[in-house]
Amino acid sequence: MDDLTLASDDLRRNLDELETINTWLGGYAPILDALERLRPHFPTGRPLRLADLGSGGGDTLRQIARWARQHQVPVELTGIDANAFMLDYATSKSTAYPEITYQQADIFSPDFQQQPYDILTASLFCHHFSSAQLVAMLPRWQQQAQLAVVINDLHRHPLAYYSIRWLTRLFRGSYLVQHDAPLSVARAFSRLEWQQILAAAGIARYTLRWRWAFRWQVIIT
Repeated sequence: MDDLTLASDDLRRNLDELETINTWLGGYAPILDALERLRPHFPTGRPLRLADLGSGGGDTLRQIARWARQHQVPVELTGIDANAFMLDYATSKSTAYPEITYQQADIFSPDFQQQPYDILTASLFCHHFSSAQLVAMLPRWQQQAQLAVVINDLHRHPLAYYSIRWLTRLFRGSYLVQHDAPLSVARAFSRLEWQQILAAAGIARYTLRWRWAFRWQVIIT
């Protein structure tokens, strides 16, 4: 999944399967719960501007759009990804959501970092980076997001690792999801590691909560 040249029916199947897994295991709950917590602080008189970093197939944004409609919250949602295939796939899956747009961008570029948003979200994105890279990135995200940065990522734990290996094989997932799902858990962070990363990044205003199933919710304000 880190390979930006991936563009195939296998990748489409992988993205579909990830959306199903996240739906079954409550994988969107950390983001939606964070939005509910932040809702009293949303801007008035204009839509909430939210960007999802590493938006992939756009499934998180579609969940956010449904939540916003249910709660009558006007939103402008932007998916940011470097992979053109991902953006095309996400766009095709999001035709019923005019509040969502997609943008091919490098999150490290000055052009992107100058784009203002109320909230930046990162779902299953941070484990693709090292601790040192996150220490450098998080302060920039905090500065760019006028309200909050919301991170939804995996908890590295033996039970999570072996459970997802078993589940993806039991349900005969694609070779990509069978390979990537356990690897993602192995690359994720513990509570202590998140605390160390946030401290090294100089971030003091945050909450760190464990969510089912083996997820971390980090809200940086």
